This record gives sequence, C-alpha cells and structure tokens, in this order.
Amino acid sequence: MRRRWKSEMTHVPTPSQTVGPFFSIGLSALCREEIECGGGEGKRVIIRGRVLDGDGQPVPDAVLEIWQASEADRGDCEQGPYAPRKKIPLGFGRIGTNEFGEFQFSTRKPAPCRDETGLLHAPHLAVVLLMRGLLRHLLTRLYFAGEATNDEDVVLKLVPPERRQTLLAEPADESVSEFSWDIHLQGEQETVFFEA
Repeated sequence: MRRRWKSEMTHVPTPSQTVGPFFSIGLSALCREEIECGGGEGKRVIIRGRVLDGDGQPVPDAVLEIWQASEADRGDCEQGPYAPRKKIPLGFGRIGTNEFGEFQFSTRKPAPCRDETGLLHAPHLAVVLLMRGLLRHLLTRLYFAGEATNDEDVVLKLVPPERRQTLLAEPADESVSEFSWDIHLQGEQETVFFEA
C-alpha cells in the first residue's frame, strides 16, 4: 500500500464564516437599551425601528452598535475616543433585534457640532450594523427629521436628495420624544450606507 505524502495532498481553503458572529457569546455586558452620554443636557429620546431585508422581511438576529459623542465631546466632533465609564464607553450601546426584526433604545438627543475644519454636523448617531451572513459590517448615520441644521450637514450634502430620507428618524409623537427609523438592507428603500 502506497503512502500519500503531504506534497500530493490537496489543500482546500476554509470557507468564509457566514453564520456568525455569535453575538451572545461574551458580548452581553455591552448590550444595553439606555445609552448614557454623561451629564444631564440634551432631551431624552426613544428610537424604535426594524431591520428589514431586500424583500421587506424582518431580520431577527441583527445587532446595532450605536455611537455618539459623550457630553464633554458634544461641541467638538473631532475628539475621541469616547471617555470610558465602567468599562463601557460613554455614548455607546449595543442592541439586538427581536424575532420581528424590531429594536429600541433611548439616549439623549445630540447637539450640532463642528469638526476640526469647521464643517457642521447636524445632530446624529453613528450606527454600525452586524448580522448573520454579513461578512463586513455596515455603517450608517441616524439623523432627526425637522432639524434646522440638516440642510447644512457636511455628510448629508454628499447623499443624493432623494435618498436622504433613509437616514432620517421621523417623530412618532407630538412631543418629539419618540422617533421611528427602519433600516432597509436592499431594495427601493435601501438605507444609505457609508464606507468605513
């Protein structure tokens, strides 16, 4: 019987991991629906929404990472990283979608700020989306509909006017303390995603 030597063996690359990451393993400490930004300024708001695939079906296992400047950084967009607090950065939260693709979190509404070049950024949250089958995270922004500074925002100006509404959270009540914002992964209503 002839032995097979290593040089004669065929090596097949390991396939890409499209099932993970498995968000519940070691990440639960960072999951929280109330995002703290330090201090007491800024109106507390609730954001509710859904993550939907290209067919409009809910994505039940997505995770959103929400980032916003801490209270001390609000007037200065270029400052970072976010100040640590109890080992979780200020202005950071991780939220999973439920079986209906729904998510909810609360935070203090950020103020407008200017970057190091003086360009204006309207009140917004940075959102990173992770999910099964997605080999690379998606990055987007959540803006608040009706903000006077939206028209001057340096990033929104880069987005075609007909697509800007995909980044706007709409008021869900008259007090404007609750907002609704859905993330569409594909299709006619696809949310605008940015290069990281």
